[in-house]
Order: sequence, then C-alpha cells, then structure tokens
Amino acid sequence: MNTNKKWEICNKSHISSLGSQKEIDQLISILLENRGLKTKKDQDTFLHPDIATVTPESIGIDKKHVTKTLQRIQKAIDNDEEIIIFGDYDVDGIAGTAILWETLNHKKAKVLPYIPSRIGEGYGLSVKSIENILQQYPRTKLIITVDNGIVANSAVDFANKNGIDVIITDHHLPSSILPKAQAIFHSTKLCGTGVAWVLSRLVDNFDNDHLALVALATVADLVPLQNANRAVLVAGLEILHATKRPGIAALCEEAKIEQAAIGVYEIGHMLGPRINAMGRISHAMDSLRLLCTKDRLKAKVLAEKLGLTNTDRQELTRDLSLYAITKAKNKKDRLLFLSDKKYDEGVIGLVAGKLVETYYRPSIVVAIGEKISKASARSVAGFNIIEFIRKAEHLLLNAGGHPMAAGFTVSTEKITLLENFLAEKIKDALSEGLLIRTLKIDCELPLSFVSQNVYDGLQQLSPFGMGNPEPCFVSKNVIIENVKTVGKDGLHLKLALRDEKKQVQMQAIAFGLGEMVKSLTTGKKVHIVYTVDENIWNNKKSLQLKIRDIQIT
Repeated sequence: MNTNKKWEICNKSHISSLGSQKEIDQLISILLENRGLKTKKDQDTFLHPDIATVTPESIGIDKKHVTKTLQRIQKAIDNDEEIIIFGDYDVDGIAGTAILWETLNHKKAKVLPYIPSRIGEGYGLSVKSIENILQQYPRTKLIITVDNGIVANSAVDFANKNGIDVIITDHHLPSSILPKAQAIFHSTKLCGTGVAWVLSRLVDNFDNDHLALVALATVADLVPLQNANRAVLVAGLEILHATKRPGIAALCEEAKIEQAAIGVYEIGHMLGPRINAMGRISHAMDSLRLLCTKDRLKAKVLAEKLGLTNTDRQELTRDLSLYAITKAKNKKDRLLFLSDKKYDEGVIGLVAGKLVETYYRPSIVVAIGEKISKASARSVAGFNIIEFIRKAEHLLLNAGGHPMAAGFTVSTEKITLLENFLAEKIKDALSEGLLIRTLKIDCELPLSFVSQNVYDGLQQLSPFGMGNPEPCFVSKNVIIENVKTVGKDGLHLKLALRDEKKQVQMQAIAFGLGEMVKSLTTGKKVHIVYTVDENIWNNKKSLQLKIRDIQIT
C-alpha cells in the first residue's frame, strides 16, 4: 500500500500563540488566500455567499440557448405536448429530475420523469433509452435531459429523426462536437441539479424547497464548494434542515440522523449513498419517488427499501474491492487497469475509488460483458482522467465524466487493445511526482494557539468539502503525554498532547494510525498535521484535534 505522504505547507506566515482576534483574522485571511481568494471582494463573496448572484449569466449559460430553451418548453406546454424529463440514476440526476418534473407539473405541463436502468440502458441519453421511451410513451415530443446529454450526439440524432426535440441540461465536460439539440442549457459551474434548478426558476419560480435538493446533489456529486456551488449549498442546507418533504424526514429517520443537523458529512456518507444505492443494484425510480412523494407512509416504506438496498450495496462493494485490491497487488503500472466478468457495473466506480485509496494510482475497473463492457475510472489529484481516456476515443463507444471521475463503454473484443494503448500513453501523461500523496497544510501553528475562539473563527469558511477542504495545520515539537489504541482491531489512536512549553493540553484522535502506537511513547516529541474539531459527549462540548499524519522527531 502506498502510504507515503509529502507534507506541503501552503503559507509560511508566522502566527504566535497569543490567539488574539487580530491573529485569528490573520489566520482566516491566510486560509482564504490558500483557496485562491486573493482580493477583498473575492474573500467577502466567499464569506457571505448570496444565492441571488446565481443566475444563467453568472454561470455562463449561453443567452441564445436560454431563450431557445424557454420558448421550446412554453410551446410544449401551450400545445399539450408530452414531455419527458430524462435524468440519471445518481443523486445529482435524481434530484434534478425531481426539480424539473415538479416545476413543469406545477405549470400544468403534460410531463413525466424517466430514469434509465443502469444495467439495461447504461448512462445518459442513448438510442436504447429513446426506443424504450417511444415504446412506453409514443406521443413524446420533447425530452429534457438532466445531468447528462452533452456528449449524446448519436442519441440526439436518433431523437430528431423520430420527431422528438431534445433540450440538454448538463454540467459534464463537452466533447469537441456538440449534439444537434434544440437547445443546450449547459454550465460546469454547478452540479447537474444546480443547472436544472436555475432553469426551473426561469420556467416557474414558485415557492418551493428545491434548494434543499440542490444541496443534496452539490455535496453528493463532489463539485468544488466555491462560487455558485457554495452559494446554493449554504442556502440549500438551511432549507434542507426545515423542509417538510416526507421523503427527507423518512430517510433521516432510517439513517438515524437529525434532519436539523444535516451537514456535508451526513449527505456524503449517509443520505447520498442510500439514494445512489437504488441506481447501482436496482432501479433509481424508487429514489425519485422518495424525494417527490407527499405520503408519509409511502416515504417510510421507500426509505426502508433504500436503506436495505444500501446495505446490500456495501457488502457487494466490500467483496469486489477486496478482490480488486488483491488482483492489483503486484501490478507496477502507473495506471491500474482491471477487467473481469466478476465486477458488477453498479459498483465499479466505488471499486476504482478503493483502488486509488489503497495504491494511490489512477484506476480503471471494467465490468466485462458479452459484447459490450462498461468501465469506471477514478483519478489522483492533478491528473485529468477524462482528458486522458479521450486519447483512446477511437477505441471507445462513448466516454464522459470529470477530471477526477469518468466512465466509458468499450467493445469487449477491444479491452486488451485499450489496456495496452492506455498503458503506453500513461508513461508520458502522468509524472511520478503525482503518485506521491500530498498532504496540503494551510500553515504552521503553535499548539497553544488552538482555542474555542479559533475553532469558531474557522467555521466562517464552512461548509467544507471538495474545493474548500477543512483547514489543516501543522504543529511541531508537540509532546505526547498519553497514547492508546482504540476502535476495532486497534486501528486508531487516542492521544493527549501538550505544547513544547507545557502550557496547553489537547485531546486528539488519529484514525487509521494505530500501527504507530509502539513508536509513540510518553514524553516523545512529534510533529503533527491535524484539523480542529468540536467533540460533543453527554451534551458537553470540547475541542479535539483530528490528526492526519504524525512525524517522529
């Protein structure tokens, strides 16, 4: 396992141990600059996000396409045409589909939602999915995509030939040739649900809680939490805490979390996986039904179904990840490329993620099919995986995604050819330096600087996540006063630490570093990298460091 970490301190400014308000303000300024926010205007916008600033213009949607989109939707409503909202089977696609379906339904449009089957139809708008739509809803005249479609050239052509107009709403990276759609409502500055929400407000800005769904998708889809994404998330979390949607309440109850306390962690690790699970190993329509239902009893039944399906998904992911990790153990390539009939296409993205977590190399996992095989890829920081995969477009049936996560389909007979091609290309595309885990540290702090006032100041930057990581610090020559292993199999460390001058003691937890216990004896000095957390136990709050890494001096 590649566990070596390179410490990279972003800012060398010196902060003393006084912890005055002036120094806390200085620290906040450092943290903002580390996140690329250099000017006072940028910093103020970040600290005080305003949802009113999120408009089609501000997120770069083409004005002509905005007009075309609205005109075509109004025409469909006026002429009583059948409209299909065509989503995706993940949180982003499902939440965005819910928003547009509810909005058009409120406008009295003849509209139905459609979520494709991952196994039967695959990702995004496809010829197969349009054939299924025509079979079920033969009078369909307009398809509006959500979180997909920007690379669906052949599918759009097929729709056009069958008398169906297509409006694309998407946030994925386009290829060099855009589909010949009626209109393209596209931006990479929000998640797919965010783009759908911006459109929904233009169609019918009725009083609703749609921003709650945008918040779910923004976190679950791992988009950078700055600019427009930060604005919709901050506003959306507030609405999510208070929404009366029975599905949200039921899902929180099933996951055993308080709705009023939902944050980035609860969405990313508890709610999001439950919503995603249906599309991975069953059908995502039940997740959509959960978000949209007004029936509390139905919501409870659906939430329990999502919970059970997620448990099955976890077991399948664990088993296949262990299998893949073992298969990759002796591979020395810079790119891990694994293909097998055993891999389930519903969880190959999660398996690829586990490979990156274990070996820290870009990873592609291919679920081999009889004629067509499907693959998911995950990357390491600094390596654009979708750009790399598109170097092999001549060998692929299609490909799409983001710099850190992508997917593609390939003819089964071409898998070996593809593997060899990518193995050759990776030599020049990926430097060895990117294969070293880099622990980005905001700045050095004396341990005595950490206080409740500092913690409270740091919360100005929340919510934390992709593009806005939790502030990370290094303190040097910290003295260990006590250390023990905790958790299953002693995987974690619980420590009591004191600063070099022995003035301040702090409690700390170090997840996954239990193996260091023999080297960390009482009285030893260490350098620690950590985030500052607030621990709540028996209704009492206390500060706790979450240690990311330890170096023995």
